[in-house]
Amino acid sequence: MKVLFVASECDPFIKTGGLGDVVYSLPKYLNKIGVEARVVIPNYSDIKVNFKSKMKFIKSFKVPMSWRSQYCGVLQYEEGGVTYYFIDNEYYFKRQGIYGFYDDGERFSFFDRAVMTMIKEIDFKPDVIHCHDWHTGMIPVLYKNEFISDPFYRHIKTIYTIHNLLFQGVFPPEVLGDLLNLTDHLYYNGSVEFYGCSSFMKGGINYSDKITTVSDTYAKEIQTPLYGERLDGLLRYKSEELIGIVNGIDYSTYNPETDGYIYKKYNTTTLNNKVVNKLRLQEELGLGVSKDTPMVAIVSRLVKQKGINILIPILDILLEKDIQLVILGTGDREYEEHFSNLQSRYPKKVSAKLTFNNGLAHKIYAASDMFLMPSLFEPCGLGQLIALRYGSLPIVRETGGLKDTVTSYNEESHEGNGFTFGPYNSQDLLYTIERALSFYGNKEIWSSIVRKAMEQDNSWETSAYKYRELYEELTEK
Repeated sequence: MKVLFVASECDPFIKTGGLGDVVYSLPKYLNKIGVEARVVIPNYSDIKVNFKSKMKFIKSFKVPMSWRSQYCGVLQYEEGGVTYYFIDNEYYFKRQGIYGFYDDGERFSFFDRAVMTMIKEIDFKPDVIHCHDWHTGMIPVLYKNEFISDPFYRHIKTIYTIHNLLFQGVFPPEVLGDLLNLTDHLYYNGSVEFYGCSSFMKGGINYSDKITTVSDTYAKEIQTPLYGERLDGLLRYKSEELIGIVNGIDYSTYNPETDGYIYKKYNTTTLNNKVVNKLRLQEELGLGVSKDTPMVAIVSRLVKQKGINILIPILDILLEKDIQLVILGTGDREYEEHFSNLQSRYPKKVSAKLTFNNGLAHKIYAASDMFLMPSLFEPCGLGQLIALRYGSLPIVRETGGLKDTVTSYNEESHEGNGFTFGPYNSQDLLYTIERALSFYGNKEIWSSIVRKAMEQDNSWETSAYKYRELYEELTEK
């Protein structure tokens, strides 16, 4: 079984969020269970030099884009048993940053056609092309409308994974002919048309053999008007091809027993060492040093999607209590300013690091007692999975992957691995945080919930088997 992952980012080369984690981790786990998974992403100039220096040039060719023809180089790199390809074109990818440019439609039109051309040029025919998010949405369109006529490409299956339906790759209709060499009928028959524009994501949904998303609950949510981002009707129509498979985390990266970033390694039998991490982080961040003061953490983009707007109104109420709040992340200016101001008002209670620092993120997971994710929507979420692994109990809203992975603690049955709430409002969030704080005072109960959280299996292993079953089901048809 050969599978080619196509994506716009992949850790450790370059990433902006959870997509990069998935595209790095899942192929590694698939390779362990008999699937030859390879990965292709653009060769951005921001990819770290230590990786670029080890890339091997293997081929170059021209990519036709309507009236123009663009150079494409293919570089190869191998690590951890996975082969990675990098699509090289300095005009499109030699710039700082990876998204948000005026010509993103052209850049990823080139990338999608270059990937389809590449597999024949390097003589690697995958059984399945696994596409991720809007950046790769036109690959199934190109395949079904053009490349399938070439005998080399026949019998390839395509899977399209939606990581976040909010970002759909919507561009003027002219991209079809002017960039992708496709005819207008794809626009006029509605297969890519989206409110007067062309949607890469809609194309991927319509032309893929299977559609997946990153949790079972999110797969259901996006078929409703509330979460469907104006594609809910199409997704209901395609519901037979739509499946939710929850993401996992890489246990070789996120493991408090082996983590080189944290102050003191620990496991479920040495939870006292977790307290050492808390005391050391309090010192590093200039907070009051106290093992009994609960530390509540946020490691996140500071945007409305993450529920920051319902958190801010209750922070002063919370900070009247004996708690500490640690924030790591960047986002909307108004939220950054609020957290910065909060730190200046409560210097011993609040630390706001408005940046991203991977090492510090690991320290926060290891040190904190509770982890906040009151998201408006959350396709899967990785933060709560990492928090569970490190024994930082998640406080989450019941949406998407948060609902699928966090179960609210029940004081009668003693089941549950965190604390959850449903309605999206400040009062329910406040009540849930206060409920968690009430249990924190009982060390026996708290330790039992922490152990339960840490023992939960959120590795990629289970999900990798589900993907393999999906690949096998497709290729047997």
